[in-house]
Amino acid sequence: MILRNIYKFVILLFISVYFILSDQNCGKKERSTLYWNQRYETLPREELEQLQLERLKMTIERSFYSVPHYRSVMQEAGMGPEDINCLEDLQKLPFTTKEDLRNNYPYGMFAVPLSEIVRIHSSSGTTGKPTVVGYTRNDINNWAELMARALVSGGAKKNDIIHNAYGYGLFTGGLGIHYGAERLGASVIPISGGNTKRQIMIMCDYGSTVLTCTPSYALYISEMVEEMGLDPKKDLKLRCGVLGAEPWSENMRLEIEKRLDISAVDIYGISEVIGPGVAVECSCKKGLHVMEDHFIVEVIDPDTGEIIPEGEEGELVFTSLTKEGLPILRYRTRDIASVDYEPCPCGRTHIRMSRVSGRTDDMLVIRGVNVFPSQIESVLLEVGYTEPHYLLVVDREDNLDILTVWVELSSKSFASDEVRKLEELGAKIRGEIEAALGLSVKVKLVEPKTIERSEGKAKRVIDNRKL
Repeated sequence: MILRNIYKFVILLFISVYFILSDQNCGKKERSTLYWNQRYETLPREELEQLQLERLKMTIERSFYSVPHYRSVMQEAGMGPEDINCLEDLQKLPFTTKEDLRNNYPYGMFAVPLSEIVRIHSSSGTTGKPTVVGYTRNDINNWAELMARALVSGGAKKNDIIHNAYGYGLFTGGLGIHYGAERLGASVIPISGGNTKRQIMIMCDYGSTVLTCTPSYALYISEMVEEMGLDPKKDLKLRCGVLGAEPWSENMRLEIEKRLDISAVDIYGISEVIGPGVAVECSCKKGLHVMEDHFIVEVIDPDTGEIIPEGEEGELVFTSLTKEGLPILRYRTRDIASVDYEPCPCGRTHIRMSRVSGRTDDMLVIRGVNVFPSQIESVLLEVGYTEPHYLLVVDREDNLDILTVWVELSSKSFASDEVRKLEELGAKIRGEIEAALGLSVKVKLVEPKTIERSEGKAKRVIDNRKL
């Protein structure tokens, strides 16, 4: 039995190495302004699923024989690697959660010796022990390929100057974008976050053409550009933005595009899966293409764990197909989105996921109603007369949950001395929010620059019920 499994593992390893090498060779031969690796981005569905199955079998083998946690949970489920014969068999496996990674902190989920790990990243650990992610040299190589693919999908080219304002360090964003930009052959400015006026000076002087950062920081940059008296069309050379790491609405995209005079696309990633580069929008902006030759995505009901039909929103679950250092099986992301199997006009054949509307763990439940910050953001940007900065404050009064939305006035609105108009504006905002949520709320209009700005993920919620 053991010899048979070893033999199967060697065969699957050979197949995977063949595909990886052909993937890299194809990437060198087939470059265009639309695709980075046209062969794999446009694989016919049947071929793509065959490739997924081959890589899934190898991942299951590696996980079972090299990761005690996975061997234990599979044996408890009465399963072994030999039981994975089709893609649907993946659904027989138990889920992996952030708690599983924390329980095996720091290196218990690694499938290779630490001597083969060349990079270690981790989450912030603000709600407990951080989750630790390890990468082999081949993992880093695949990550760079995926990020080059993602940047090209977002509009970047070899002759671009990429202004990378994602954070460098244990957070995966900065270095993930960085190595993808270098793989693309573009010039990358590793500026990270902070010192926004200096960032804008460098954009002007160095001729940055692509901006990569969180959407909230892009918005903050646009505000600072206006404060400095600069005209994005004349003083900046920015052409596009690849923005992610936090939920954002379509209206926020339009606001950023208008203020910075760029085309902005969404990029999705999660540290435990690989980092940025799991999915990205193309120029069509009709959903984020999941890199299905490297990941399998499922959408489940967050309460029952049952698979949800195509087009319905649920929790995203990812399985890695090519990771060596930290293979991940059915990882519950807590991110809420839907998937679409329809072909995209751009020609890519991979599943498209919707923009993440929120997370099950930052979703607010107010008097039985689910509330996501992005819903509030969308309303505020439609109403106008305010800045797209807001804060949701939840209190409990007489055993009743009270949601107060702090809304920051624009300088022009605040300068008005007509109190009546401000009162009317507050009433209008409250009415629009209540109509969108089906929930009564309070609205508090605050002065410009009152709400704290963020150079990373914006803090949108203060839930005093938890204090």
